[in-house]
Amino acid sequence: MTKKIVITGSTDGIGKLTAFQFVKAGHHVCIHGRSAEKVHKVISEIKSEFAMEASGVVGDLSRFGSLKKLAEDISSNLPVIDVLINNAGVFHSPKVQNEEGLDLRFMVNYLAPYYLTQELKPLLEKSEKPRVLNLSSAAQSPISLEILSGERQGAVQETYAQSKLALTMWSFEFARLNPQIVTIAVNPGSLLNTKMVQEAYGQYWSSADKGADVLFDLAVNEVYENNSGRYFDNDQEVFAKAHPEAYSISKTDALISMTEKILKQKL
Repeated sequence: MTKKIVITGSTDGIGKLTAFQFVKAGHHVCIHGRSAEKVHKVISEIKSEFAMEASGVVGDLSRFGSLKKLAEDISSNLPVIDVLINNAGVFHSPKVQNEEGLDLRFMVNYLAPYYLTQELKPLLEKSEKPRVLNLSSAAQSPISLEILSGERQGAVQETYAQSKLALTMWSFEFARLNPQIVTIAVNPGSLLNTKMVQEAYGQYWSSADKGADVLFDLAVNEVYENNSGRYFDNDQEVFAKAHPEAYSISKTDALISMTEKILKQKL
């Protein structure tokens, strides 16, 4: 059966490779990127290489105003979403904070997928077997609510790790609250050959295909239907334990409470 799949940040890297795998398997993919030119280029490549149609949306995940329009555009493009992959992420950036005073790593890596998934939930609920994959990382660190809210700034690497733990914690909570949607947090692999990794470290350990392969498998393979609310570590190629704080009810409650407070302030 043809699935409708949305992948954020799918104009290059793991996102693009994953999109091509889905198209090759006969599924419809909605390509997302910040640049209309790049989105159109990927759609043209799909038509040329696979003789398949794909849709596309443009949106800046670092701004809530753009996020709101992005959710509306996706909803007008697709009648249903079978798989949502929150793939887009940022490590280094020219600016530490966005125009709204929020750290870009927390905004793009955590707040954007949190908001976007909630807005697209009605489309996911129309699917017979919906799935959400959230790209976490082996780098996870205890969260400072002051950094999350923009009250103070943290070091880039530390804040990145905090944003990934936040995404993982929320993934578990979203799975608990929405048992009909299989939700998995996944570390696609450490130091894969992507633009973000090259800019951050200047070296890599594995091909980006390693990440794309696991995302494709987790999204469509029926063996994962009973693994909602878990963390898949592709470095070990197994479901594993995330950071200990990911399982703290009090820490998760505090995170969600602050997140909702930020959304009410910024939207």
